[in-house]
Amino acid sequence: MLHIFVDADACPVKQEVYRVASRYHLNVTLVTNSWMRTPNEQRIALEVVGDGFDAADDWIVEHVQPHDIVVTADIPLANRCLKAGACVIGTTGNPFTEDNIGVAVATRDLLSELRGAGEITGGPPPLNKRDRSRFLQQLDEVIQKIRRKQPFNTT
Repeated sequence: MLHIFVDADACPVKQEVYRVASRYHLNVTLVTNSWMRTPNEQRIALEVVGDGFDAADDWIVEHVQPHDIVVTADIPLANRCLKAGACVIGTTGNPFTEDNIGVAVATRDLLSELRGAGEITGGPPPLNKRDRSRFLQQLDEVIQKIRRKQPFNTT
């Protein structure tokens, strides 16, 4: 059954995930390094993993199945999940695909080098309404696409 995994530590679109998952009666697992408040709903689970480097990423990759959805801004995690057959959506609504992940990894590596050299300071801009809207639309589209490809029980 289609499942949504959220790389939850710094995810700014958790409320949007809850809303869409509720509409489609989908299970959601938030994976994090520390406890966080979640809605008291049967379909929403919190998985607190150890503090080890990439512990949350490793947990997601170990549990994700083909045609599950992963929500993350972490490009290396997105790459690993794509290799596992999952659909991956960035927190700004941009999908990660086999066609664009290579460029995303290369860009991430370049920006990391520039930050290390002091050429770039600061992080990405805060999420705005347009990003949230794009995320909602993309999540809905991905769910519909997966559902058309594989019939499954929604109960």
